[in-house]
Amino acid sequence: MGADDETATANPAKRADARRNEKALLDAAASVFVTHGVDAPVRRIAAEAGVGMGTIYRHFPTRADLVVAVFRHQVDACAEAGPALLATATSPFAALCRWVELFADFLVTKHGLAAATRTDPDAFTTLHALFVDRLVPVLGDLLDAARNAGELTAEIAPYQLLRAIGDICAGAEMADPDYDARLTIRLLLNGCRLPG
Repeated sequence: MGADDETATANPAKRADARRNEKALLDAAASVFVTHGVDAPVRRIAAEAGVGMGTIYRHFPTRADLVVAVFRHQVDACAEAGPALLATATSPFAALCRWVELFADFLVTKHGLAAATRTDPDAFTTLHALFVDRLVPVLGDLLDAARNAGELTAEIAPYQLLRAIGDICAGAEMADPDYDARLTIRLLLNGCRLPG
């Protein structure tokens, strides 16, 4: 086996390791952003991910790069969670409620995105389109399943519900002891639920 063969054999493992490191970083950053906002210190994200600061800057040279990557990562995670929840939840409505909780966590990060990407409005527009294109169909499937199970009223459309949840979550990252976005979202979902 020549040197080129050895390099080719080693690279897939290295790429897989790099992907795992990047996923760990994105998961850690998402968690930190939800609890501390997008301006949280990078050292906090590094500690959460169990990596050094250099690893973060190697993957994401700027905070905007990191925030955009977290945004994409969370859109993918929300999109993938819909079918998984439908397959495992006790009912389609329970799957819908759990998915909306994940989506609400994501929105806390999303609200900081505009400030983090203000120098690149085209990137923000592209990410918003990705958000709508990926998540509206997933929420549509969850709503259809809950309707077909007789658990949900027929009136609400997926985009309408996404916007409503977004409006409820706007400002939720601010410390306001008199406002509970999750409670308001539960009230909204229960209002869409059919009795019985």
